[in-house]
Amino acid sequence: MSSDAVTIRTRKFLSNRLLCRRQMVVDVLHPGKPSIKKTEIREKLAHMYRTQPDVVFCFGFRTVFGGGKSTGFALIYDTLDLAKKFEPKHRLARHGLVETKRMPRKQRKERKNRMKKVRGTKKASVKDAKKK
Repeated sequence: MSSDAVTIRTRKFLSNRLLCRRQMVVDVLHPGKPSIKKTEIREKLAHMYRTQPDVVFCFGFRTVFGGGKSTGFALIYDTLDLAKKFEPKHRLARHGLVETKRMPRKQRKERKNRMKKVRGTKKASVKDAKKK
């Protein structure tokens, strides 16, 4: 896919010093092409704002009916440590910065139902005993 026909524009730029980031609305113009990958958008935004792609978080992209234009949101953090501090865990997981570990759904349901059968402080012991 040739990226020269893709245009990225930012608007509603805001420098958020409390969260140590820059945030903006991103318009991607891609006439005659399907929606652009977020990794490609990250790289272009990192180049535009002179930073590394790993501190750029793009999300919420919607393609206009008829195609050719997508609009989403982007956050550019000052450092990767600040991104890990302020970003939600699900977005960090999309970047591969944090691993989510969940037990299978059936085990979670069984544990919940076992806990319903006991009262008070015994719930904690039932929860911990079956976790191992």
